[in-house]
Amino acid sequence: MKTLYQDIQAAKDQQQKLLAILLDPDKVSVASVGELSDKINQSPATHIFVGGSSFEGNHLNELLKILKSKTNLPILLFPGNPSQISAEAHGILFLQLLSGRNPEYLIEHQVNAVPILENTQLEILSTGYILIESGNETAVERVSQTKPLSRNQIDYVAQTAKAGEFMGNKLMYLEAGSGAVNSVPTAMITAVAARISIPLIVGGGIRSREAINAAYNAGADLVVIGTAFENDSTFFDR
Repeated sequence: MKTLYQDIQAAKDQQQKLLAILLDPDKVSVASVGELSDKINQSPATHIFVGGSSFEGNHLNELLKILKSKTNLPILLFPGNPSQISAEAHGILFLQLLSGRNPEYLIEHQVNAVPILENTQLEILSTGYILIESGNETAVERVSQTKPLSRNQIDYVAQTAKAGEFMGNKLMYLEAGSGAVNSVPTAMITAVAARISIPLIVGGGIRSREAINAAYNAGADLVVIGTAFENDSTFFDR
């Protein structure tokens, strides 16, 4: 039986593009997740990501249970800190914020997550996470207290991604941030895709089919849609 990571890697090898819908549990209620699940089932999504920079609620487990009961897609946690870990998902993007130098997000949160993860059956996907300047202060920047890398530092971003691969990350995630004004530049996606051999995820500020296709054409293996779907659950109907 293939693992979640093997499926993502196989899709990359076969040049099959993947699409994840990101649900922020701070913005999704238990009452609304059933209807959202129906919309996700009607969309071209291949994965569901669940998480956010911060989470103050206590309904994560219930939300995930409903998602699992109503969809057949793999559900991956996208946590801002260990409090967002739930055994009810299928896997977790085990994030390392490579663009920042705050030790909490380079190693401290990861260490604190270990006892929780050891008591679950979650598949753990080590993921290098690079925040890119997007035209406004995003929640990731505010919560992590780190600055994004410049949109003009294309070579440095590609070098950072390669360092993350050398350190053992299985996935690389270029992120403009939730509600970003500008998405990750296509030239940067192309440069990173050419530099690394692991699957490349791109998200933040992507609000149209044209933007999704532009990211794919630039070299993204998996594109993430968050705010656009949050604001309009009929996004894929158009």
